[in-house]
Amino acid sequence: MNFKLTATDSHSKARAGILETDHGIVETPIFMPVGTQGTVKAVTQRCLMEDIHAQIILGNTYHLYLRPGTDVLEKAGGLHNFINWQKPILTDSGGYQIYSLAEFRELSEEGVEFRSHLDGSLHQFTPAKVIEIQRKIGSDIMMVLDECTPFPCEYEYAKKSQELTSAWALLNKQAFEKSQPFYGHNQFLFGIIQGSIYKDLREISAKDITELDLDGYAIGGLAVGEPTDIMYEMVDFTTDFLPGEKPRYLMGVGRPENIFEAIERGIDMFDCVMPTRNARNAYLFTSQGVISMRNSMYREDFNPLDENCDCYTCRNYTRAYLRHLFIAKEILALELATIHNLTFYLNLVGEARKKIIDGSFSEWKNKIISKLAININSIKED
Repeated sequence: MNFKLTATDSHSKARAGILETDHGIVETPIFMPVGTQGTVKAVTQRCLMEDIHAQIILGNTYHLYLRPGTDVLEKAGGLHNFINWQKPILTDSGGYQIYSLAEFRELSEEGVEFRSHLDGSLHQFTPAKVIEIQRKIGSDIMMVLDECTPFPCEYEYAKKSQELTSAWALLNKQAFEKSQPFYGHNQFLFGIIQGSIYKDLREISAKDITELDLDGYAIGGLAVGEPTDIMYEMVDFTTDFLPGEKPRYLMGVGRPENIFEAIERGIDMFDCVMPTRNARNAYLFTSQGVISMRNSMYREDFNPLDENCDCYTCRNYTRAYLRHLFIAKEILALELATIHNLTFYLNLVGEARKKIIDGSFSEWKNKIISKLAININSIKED
């Protein structure tokens, strides 16, 4: 993988870079909209490209394997063709979904046996099979199979999980090197660092995984319920053990302030369902914090959703109209809200990139977080 750092912040670990794939360039730091089942919910691929300006999206091996199935994807010529998206795609390996969704799972050094959350059917993911599935999906960036621990998690459990993830990572690499892309474009393999909230396990995991000399490295097993200060501590600690010349990905994070804190600690790539899920529930991110579009205070508010946003929604529609759509349960509400939230996220990481390049990131980050750090649970609806 060709990854180049273009700037580093003199007051933190923040970095700006360029990641090159056969389906296009990704400028980091970057947020990846989540398209778990081959679609980013409530928006079309045209909208993602032309209105939201997404550079890369994320799919999921577990879900795509179960439906539509790798046989369908292979016949379609891969996920890019199947969904008509010719920009980069990253696929998670499905380890987290097996942990969070599967009705049953049994772990071993060979892999994991699980029952589908859809119909209870029995399946097995081995490191080699996960590579084979992602080859057939055709994603630009593939993730190794890992085991995600819950929080809280006892030390001995976390240790066994970390050791299993390291053993699987080696098998993933071996399977990756023995196989070839199905569709003619290069595919890259990222490792995943585990170890829960235990620094010694994080260090061991980081050393085990980086010794494999993979194309990039992710930090997993965070944002699963631990306090945010511990999450930040684990990220800051772990990035010290990751090679500076390769991209770093924090999985499943998160709120805008979480992303900024992680950028400051040296992370390049992010994904989370929060902007799309919150959009579908009428919670919208703005430059002044999060607001609920079901609130009656917006019934006759004919201002844009966010006067500081240039997204399609904010350029064309008012708060009053958005509230009306949500109250009336019109599907258009979901699309317009999703366009805004994703654009908001991508604009924020884009601005962070500019600030890293011009040397003002740390000062800017502290100012912007003070505006954004509003607890969504405190928002009242009528």
